[in-house]
Amino acid sequence: MNKNRRSFLKVAGLSVFALTGGAGLFGTTAQAMVSPGKYEHAPKGKIAKRWAMVIDTRKFRNVEDYDAIIKACHDAHNVPDIRSRKDGHEDQEIKWIWTDSYEHAFPDDMNEHLTKHVLDRPFPLLCNHCTNPPCVRVCPTQATYKLPNGIVTMDYHRCIGCRFCMAGCPYGARSFNFLDPRPYLSDPVPNPQYPTRMKGVVEKCTFCTERLAKGLLPACVEASEGRILFGDLNDPESDVCKALAENFSIRRKPNLGTQPGVYYIV
Repeated sequence: MNKNRRSFLKVAGLSVFALTGGAGLFGTTAQAMVSPGKYEHAPKGKIAKRWAMVIDTRKFRNVEDYDAIIKACHDAHNVPDIRSRKDGHEDQEIKWIWTDSYEHAFPDDMNEHLTKHVLDRPFPLLCNHCTNPPCVRVCPTQATYKLPNGIVTMDYHRCIGCRFCMAGCPYGARSFNFLDPRPYLSDPVPNPQYPTRMKGVVEKCTFCTERLAKGLLPACVEASEGRILFGDLNDPESDVCKALAENFSIRRKPNLGTQPGVYYIV
């Protein structure tokens, strides 16, 4: 091995060490130097031990019902609509909430005797805010982190665009900004109080942590007109607990052990 090759490998090794926080060589000790993110609640903010969402799919009647929650979410968080532009980038999509078929949403459900009404119904999908989120474990910079209340959120400034979280998420809940998203937002932006992102970062649903801190419900919950419930899973008197106790519900890919925080009443 010549000197030039040794020098190259040395520089490459140091670069990998810097990007991964040394986790590959020293386990979690070096990574612990990067403190996890925090989210401060206002004095009147909503507080829970374990936030969860219950989506009553029986109450969604038409396309307008789905569009209302998607628009509310995307407007509140300045999510760009790239696919509607005819500029050669129609294959790019940033989404926090979207819809898909039962077959794609619940691929491990072995029930072959569901009614056609259920099988043909679109299902609203989003980040599941798992109790055991694999995306948090694989993020080398702790740009993705879990709050004590169960919400999995992000610090966009820490995101280095490695997309490990996208590979780790089994629900397809994350989008990567291959393009600068800002030209694809209206002028002015839908919500000037929420930060826009930049090229090269990942984004996803955050259960509207910024709204909860102000004492507000998530944007999709407000726009759903009762079709989506939100509350403390550890509080037996909460709307979500009562709904789950009184109705049959399912979660996406439960066999993975991630313990999703989004439930579906079918």
